[in-house]
Amino acid sequence: MRPLRTVACAFTALALVLSQTARGHAEYPDKPIRLVVPFPAGGAVDIVTRLIATHMGRELGTTFVIENKGGAGGIIATDSVAKASHDGYTLLIATPNLTINDALQAQLPYNTEKDLAPVSIIAEVPEVLVSNPNAPFKTFAEFVDYAKKNPGKANYASAGVGTLPHLTMELLLKRSGIQVTPVHYRGAAPAMTDLLSGVVQIKLDTYATSHQQVEAGGLRMLGIASKHRSKLMPDTPTIAEQGLPDYEGILWIGLMAPAGTPQAIVDKLAAASAKAARDPAIAERLQHDGVNPVGGTPAAFDAKIKQELPQWRELAKSADIKLK
Repeated sequence: MRPLRTVACAFTALALVLSQTARGHAEYPDKPIRLVVPFPAGGAVDIVTRLIATHMGRELGTTFVIENKGGAGGIIATDSVAKASHDGYTLLIATPNLTINDALQAQLPYNTEKDLAPVSIIAEVPEVLVSNPNAPFKTFAEFVDYAKKNPGKANYASAGVGTLPHLTMELLLKRSGIQVTPVHYRGAAPAMTDLLSGVVQIKLDTYATSHQQVEAGGLRMLGIASKHRSKLMPDTPTIAEQGLPDYEGILWIGLMAPAGTPQAIVDKLAAASAKAARDPAIAERLQHDGVNPVGGTPAAFDAKIKQELPQWRELAKSADIKLK
């Protein structure tokens, strides 16, 4: 009888452990969640994050403590979360910097593909292609034609080497088969100043920072770098429909957890972020500023990362993009 009693005790102990584990996941979260944002407070990513996090907190019955941890293009913040406990109480807000850093940095203190778990893309900000109204082209087709006839004569502004607008513009040039001279600035503000004054001719920007100048006649809108036209500017064609199929320039904002975070917790966070992103009041507020709420699945976010990593690695090599 002793063996049977031993087996019975073992099953009882296992059942107790499993029930406690399941109950722990069901009760998650039972304390505040730290959300690390790799940008300063007050910026576009920070504002979107706080809006979504507030709604998620209400949905989950907890609060999100936002920790702005800038520096090194997001590497410092990403590393801190990659090395955090995988209990669901330390999360990261990620952007395309995650995949760009992997392509451009010779060495990272973490493994992008192994040390982080995608939860959800909460929002996307499509880039728009704008030009100085005195540039020798008025449409995207004219821009491509001009650049083909005058290799290197046209120039474009970027917010700096290795930034998303830099890489998405180089991707556009590569797929169009044209040469345009880059002019790199230390930030988006001086780049916009020189675009408005005509020092540079063209730039990938966002709706929020360029639409007032477009409406005032200070800039010309050539296209939007998304799959579909924007409700805010329905008459502006996408770059894809103007000759570059599948081309996108998207600043996505995603939620990530340390690798090893229980799937039940990842799924619960994804569901809460999806509900927040689809809340009518939040969606309206985001869309007003050219931000598209998403609330995607962990699988969709994982697929996005896997699509971008080889894309940026190949582009960095072919365009000889290097960080100094």
